[in-house]
Amino acid sequence: MILLGPPGVGKTHLAMALGVEAIPAGFSVYLITMQDLVSQLTRARDENRLKEKMALWTKPKLLILDEIGYLALDQFGPTCLFRLVSDGYEHRSIILTSCKSYGDWGSIFQENAIASAILDRLLHHSTTLNIKGERYCLKDKTKTGTVMKTPTN
Repeated sequence: MILLGPPGVGKTHLAMALGVEAIPAGFSVYLITMQDLVSQLTRARDENRLKEKMALWTKPKLLILDEIGYLALDQFGPTCLFRLVSDGYEHRSIILTSCKSYGDWGSIFQENAIASAILDRLLHHSTTLNIKGERYCLKDKTKTGTVMKTPTN
């Protein structure tokens, strides 16, 4: 499942809720932000433990990768995501959250070819939810007039 939408509309909340529901159904679940994942894998690479760390992240039946596209990735980040998606392709479930549309993924990964390869595998068996609406964290502020309502696309 891929959850797309602007910041604050509940993508992470929904992904976490799905993860919580998957646990009693017998699924092992790991949740991590893309930035934290890349940081952990970079450190593991530098310590010559990358294979061991990648095995850890390919272990769960459901992997939730949060915040893809919020922060720029170095060249190692897209490689990590490609390996995780490819290693789990048709063997486990992934939920991704992103504030970027698919057309922007080339800029996230700094290369259209790897973005296309990742999307090919992800979209083959996935459902995309494009969440629109107001930022949940500002809803009370917009009601009181403290913050102006932002237009939704």
